[in-house]
Order: sequence, then structure tokens, then C-alpha cells
Amino acid sequence: MTKSAEAEPGGLPPWDGGWHRAATRLESPNHGLRPTAAASFIDLIVVHSISLPPGEYGGNAVQQLFTNTLDWDAHPYYQSIRGLAVSSHFFIDRAGAVWQFVDCDRRAWHAGQSAYRGRGQCNDDSIGIELEGLEGLAFESAQYQTLAMLCRDIEQRYPIEHIAGHEHIAPGRKRDPGPGFDWVRVQKALHWPLLRFPLPTRPAIQAAS
Repeated sequence: MTKSAEAEPGGLPPWDGGWHRAATRLESPNHGLRPTAAASFIDLIVVHSISLPPGEYGGNAVQQLFTNTLDWDAHPYYQSIRGLAVSSHFFIDRAGAVWQFVDCDRRAWHAGQSAYRGRGQCNDDSIGIELEGLEGLAFESAQYQTLAMLCRDIEQRYPIEHIAGHEHIAPGRKRDPGPGFDWVRVQKALHWPLLRFPLPTRPAIQAAS
């Protein structure tokens, strides 16, 4: 479990530029400049899930994928993603530890073809957070705790107005984080207004409030 990134009296602030101090920094080559018009409107957090191979946890294959160092011959599944160049800003493992691969001021390659809140190309103006897991299955309490901490700190630096799953910004193409992800739990932890959450999750959140 990572420590809280909130600055204590006399302590350091959560951010060092676009890098979060509570995260282990592991830089990915897969990133680029945000379009000029989008740089002032980084208002979306996108939640993903990933495990490599799918359903297997632990190890460092996800970190290797995001840094272009994965051994494509290490597992038969990797042949289906061979040569893939992707990244996310953050990755939270099952124990709640967090890595950061891309400066949040820059464009990570996590969303692909996507659209949300009336805009396309969500990579341009979003921050991507990957949770170690498999779509449809449950996530760990430590992951929710770290996710909430991270979202609160992201909101301190960026004008966040929306949080959504990959499934909501690329419906029909992506299904993560899936029905095992507890949006009600996230809303209760963050105390964010209902309108920040994807429409399919709002009735459950409203019923639980």
C-alpha cells in the first residue's frame, strides 16, 4: 500500500511537475505532446484494467510492456500483442503500489480510438490509470485506496470534471475495467458529484447514496 501523497506540514507537495511523488517513476518511451488546445482541458480520468498474461498477477510484465522491454517469446499470449507500443500514466498493482510511466502533462497512449463528453481522441486530454486485474473480476481494497488518493491529487493539479472506464470511452471495442469494478465505492471515497461519473454507473451510485 502506498503512503498518502498529501503534503504534511513542512513536507513535499504531491507533485514534482507532472510526476507524482508517491509513484515509482519508470519512464516509458511511448508518449507525446498534448495538442495545444487540449493541454488546458485535461479534465478526464480513464480507469483501465490489465494483467499479463491475462488473469495472472504479480511479476513485472506490465511494466515491461509499457517500457517496450517485454520478451514477446516469454508466453504464448504475448504473440497476440507483439510489437504493441502503449503506455498509461499510472499502474496500480494488487497490493496498491503505484508506478508512473508518463508525465501527466504529456499524452500517454492508453485510450486508442475513443470519444467521451462530446470529444474524440481521449488520449489528448485525459490521464490514464491502469489497475492490475481482469475485466469482470473484482479488485483489491488496497487498489481502491490508492486510486482514490491518486484521483484526489490529480484533481489538485488538473481541472478534472469526468472519470470513466475504458469501456465507456470505447464502447464495443473495450470492456475494462468491467462489472467487477465498484464505481459506488469510488464515488463514496471521492465524494465527487454524480455528473462526473459515466451514465451507466449513475443509478447504482445514486441508489447507494
